[in-house]
Formats: sequence, C-alpha cells, structure tokens
Amino acid sequence: MSDGRWACVIALLLSSSLLCAAPSDGQTVRPSDDYHAQAVRILKTIPLIDGHNDIPDAIHGLGGLDSVNFAVSQPKLMTDIPRLRAGRVGGQFWAAYVPVTTMDSGPHPAVYALEQIDLVRRLCANNSGSMAMAHTAADVQRNFAAGKISCLIGIEGGHAIENSLGALRMFYSLGTRYMTLTHWRSLDWATASTDTSRRGLSAFGKQVVLEMNRLGMLVDLSHVNDQTMSDALHTSKAPVIFSHSSARALSNHPRNVPDSILKLVAVNRGVVMVNFNPAFVSEAVRVSDDSSSARTDALQKAGVDSASRADSLKKWQATAPHATLAQVADHIEYIRRIAGVDCVGIGSDFDGITEVPVGMEDVSKFPDLIAELLKRGWTEADVQKVAGLNVLRVMRDAERVSREMRGR
Repeated sequence: MSDGRWACVIALLLSSSLLCAAPSDGQTVRPSDDYHAQAVRILKTIPLIDGHNDIPDAIHGLGGLDSVNFAVSQPKLMTDIPRLRAGRVGGQFWAAYVPVTTMDSGPHPAVYALEQIDLVRRLCANNSGSMAMAHTAADVQRNFAAGKISCLIGIEGGHAIENSLGALRMFYSLGTRYMTLTHWRSLDWATASTDTSRRGLSAFGKQVVLEMNRLGMLVDLSHVNDQTMSDALHTSKAPVIFSHSSARALSNHPRNVPDSILKLVAVNRGVVMVNFNPAFVSEAVRVSDDSSSARTDALQKAGVDSASRADSLKKWQATAPHATLAQVADHIEYIRRIAGVDCVGIGSDFDGITEVPVGMEDVSKFPDLIAELLKRGWTEADVQKVAGLNVLRVMRDAERVSREMRGR
C-alpha cells in the first residue's frame, strides 16, 4: 500500500476514535488541568475548616447583630453566608476577640468574652438553615453531612479568664473549644510575641495548659512568643494549634512560627493554620509596612500636619508591594516540608485584617487556594488534610486526651 493510502487509513482511524471518545450528551470534556473544579469536588467530600475569623468583632463594630443580615451579601465584610457557601466552608472557628484595652478600662475581659460568645451563638441560631453549633469533631462531620456550616468558638486572648481556672471551665461549658493564650500584650502567666522578654509560661500558665487539656479545649499558640510556644509544647498532653500564624522563614514577623517550633509541632502532632495577613505572608510587605510606620512617625515628630501625613502615606501605599495567593501556598508548602503534611491547615484571619493577598479577598476564595496546591502537584489526599482533616484529627486527639485525664 502506498504512503498516501496509509495516511488516509490512519486519518480515518483517528477520526473514528475521536468520535467514539466524544461524550454522547454533546458536553465538552473537562480539561485535565481544571484544578478549580477539582478543588470544589474535593471540598464537597470533606469539610474545609478555617481556624480563625473575626466576624464577631466586625459585626460588633457595625452596630451589632441586629444591624447585619448575614444571609445576604455584606460588602463591608469579608464574610457572609453566600460567600461561605461559594468558598465551600464546612467549619469555622469564630474568634471571640477580647481587646487588651479591657485589661485597663471598660468592661471586664470576661464580660467582653461572654458578649462575643453570645453574639456567635445568636449568629448561628439566626441562620440555622445554613449554620449549626459544633463542640466536637463528630459534630462538625454530622453538620457537614446535613449541609450546614459548623460554628466553633475560640477565645482570642487569655486575659479573658482573668487568672481564674473556674472561668476557663465555664467558657468551655459555653462552647469554647480553643483559647489563644495571649493577644498583643503579655499576661502574668504567658508572654506575647510583641514582648522582648524571654519569659515563657509561669507555673500558673502551665496549670492553664493542663486544665485546657483536661477539658478538651485546644491550646492556641498564635500571638505568643517563642519561649511560651516551647513551654506550652513541652507541657501539653494534647496536640496544640496555631489558629492563625504562618512560617517565619518566609516572612520574619514575630507572629509567625520559627523552624525550631515547627519541628516541635511535628512531634506534638499539632497543626499550624496559615494566616493571610499580607505582612505575615510576604517579607516585602512586612518590610514595607515597617518602613511606612517609621516614615509616619518621623513626619509626626517633625510637626507635619495630619492631612499631609495622610497624603504622604497614601502615595507610599500606591507603590507598596502586595502579598499573593501563591505566597500563601508557599507558606503551606514550607510548613509541610518542615513539620509534615499532617501539621498544616488554614487560618485566614478574615475580617480581622484590613488588607488581603491578591487572589484571597474573602471567604469565597478558599477553592482557589486548594486549586493552587493541586496545580503544584499535591495529591487529593494531602489537600484534604490541609483543608480540614488535620484539624478534625487534632480535635479528636484533644477529646481523647480529655477522656483519659478525666478518667484518672
């Protein structure tokens, strides 16, 4: 047979095979690199759990729960039910944030924390068609199976307990499932990341950690200094969390976690939930922010009026660098490399930050982050761990340790 006739036969066979491969319903075949669709499909099977969202304080700042219809789009916020649904969020730790100023004046820290917890519970009850409270890992999975977003509570700031283990126990009974040991200011028993002191946990601080273990409340080490991180990791009998922190090797911010601590987290089997704050994500942004603050302070000391300082700051910000979604993924990959894939998760800090990485503007963008990991070659099993399975495992481990300690 001549080369020309062979070519005709081959062309006919290729044409036939393509016709046979075409879908019978006329739909086009989804391209193999459709990572976003793959991410959405994965998030339909397991609950994505975000470790930290400040919507309670954001709603408080807008005038309270009666001023916000969470069931519809809220342009002033980064979070609402339509966008939570679009982001395939299955579980959310809402932060009961307690300002450090309550340590000096205003309502008692414990009262402020109670009001924040009350707001979370009412927010959940007011939107019961889409949301349900959760206190255990089993609750999260049950709510997810029912198509509801789990509402979990974390107190942000150990000053909320006012040095009382009794108050800690009562907060647990109201549904609090983690407590961040400090915020920006050190306590008598724990040292904050902004403190230059090398102090860590006091004897009472270690009692707090052990009582949290006994209760089944997760110990959150975001906001504490390195010595407190180390002391807590060596004291805790259960896995700890960093509800919203990133890797210090990629952005040298004291709120991030150094490699030495990441290695301890691997031994502890805890989880570091990556924060989206641009200064925590991008070293260039962190340096720019520090320079901007120094410039503003210098202008103020020089007697420059506030309007001129604001204009100067605006011009500065116009040329400032931006963090990106890809850099958030870099932190997740870095923590996986140092601590292991079982020790990394997501802790956005949405509605507690004023700037966001490009591509991670609100809670609807979580599938884009999962898609970025898939694009980088992550397996479906590994992205499931990052999205939520690691947090569920830590919750179950904390519940197991609690049962054992209470039994003794």
